[in-house]
This record gives sequence, C-alpha cells and structure tokens, in this order.
Amino acid sequence: MPRPRQFDEDRVLSAVRTAFWDHGYAGTSLETLLAASGLGKGSLYGAFGDKHRLFLRILRDYDEANDRMLRDRLAHAERGVDVLRDFVLGAVGDPAGEHARRGCLLANSAVELSATAPDVAAEARRSYTATTAVLADAVRRAQFEGDVARDADPDEVARTVLAGQLGLVVLGRIGEDPGVLATLAGALLDRLLPA
Repeated sequence: MPRPRQFDEDRVLSAVRTAFWDHGYAGTSLETLLAASGLGKGSLYGAFGDKHRLFLRILRDYDEANDRMLRDRLAHAERGVDVLRDFVLGAVGDPAGEHARRGCLLANSAVELSATAPDVAAEARRSYTATTAVLADAVRRAQFEGDVARDADPDEVARTVLAGQLGLVVLGRIGEDPGVLATLAGALLDRLLPA
C-alpha cells in the first residue's frame, strides 16, 4: 500500500513554479527542481511524474488561476473598460521594471517551447482563447457603459488587446525601459479603446 504524502503539495508546486519561471524549462535542471521542492527524485517524480508532466501541471494551474483572477476582476470591476486597461497595464508592472523583466510564465513558456512541444502550444492556445473570451465580455460591457465604440467588434478588440499585451510582455522580458513600456501601454490603450 502506498504511503501517504508527507509534504505540502501546494508549497511544492509553488516552489517548482518559481524555479521554472526564473530559469525557463530548459534551464531548470532536476537538481534545481529537487532543491526548490525539498523532495527527493523518487518523491517528486512519484507524486507528479517526469519533468515535462510536472511542468504541464504547473502551467495548467498557472493558466487556470489567471483565468479565475480575470473573471473575478470582470465580475467586480466598477467598469468593463477598467478590466481591459488593467490587463494591458499589468504587463508593464512596477516602476523599477522587475515584474516586466520576469514576464509571464505562459508567454515565456510558449516562446521557448511551442515549436518543439505541441502540448505546450496547445495549452497556450487554450489559455489565450479563454482569456480572449473574458476580454471580449469586458469589451461588450464597456460598449454598454459607453466606454468603447458600439460599432467595434468585441472579439477583434479582445484579440488585439491580447496581442498588444503580449507584445509588452516580450518587450519587458528583454529589458525595455519601464518608462518606455508605460508610454507604449498608454498609447496602445488610447488607440484600442476610444470611447
């Protein structure tokens, strides 16, 4: 009979997520995962599978948490346009640029692995489709509230907002100046969300 787990699964997954986020998939060695998790190889792989399966679990959990957060933000936002603005400005992050330089785990992983790992590409498409749907709902609400032109196509605006946000994520990841990122984010929002 297998022994019950003797570790905090949420803590282990959080530590492993940080390792993958900080080092990328290829740059995260088994030794890094063992050090981050505090587990031995047998315990880590016995609980979560090999490195790739563990990574996919981390990525799916990350994507689902972001989806819940975005949906919750839309449900509680004062105005729909606020959700769209926050989504774009979130890519810029803090004034020192540390958040922007770290990037987004999904975007970083999609860029690194989509060409060689079809399951990562599929997860990115699934997640970005879900994000686009929530953003389109935010656009529809913003149209109803008079903050976005009524003749704008909500799905097209949502896809464009996502594409612009991802561009900011990539620019932040390569070390673009935080002031430049903020200016670009403002310009993007002015052009995409005219009332």
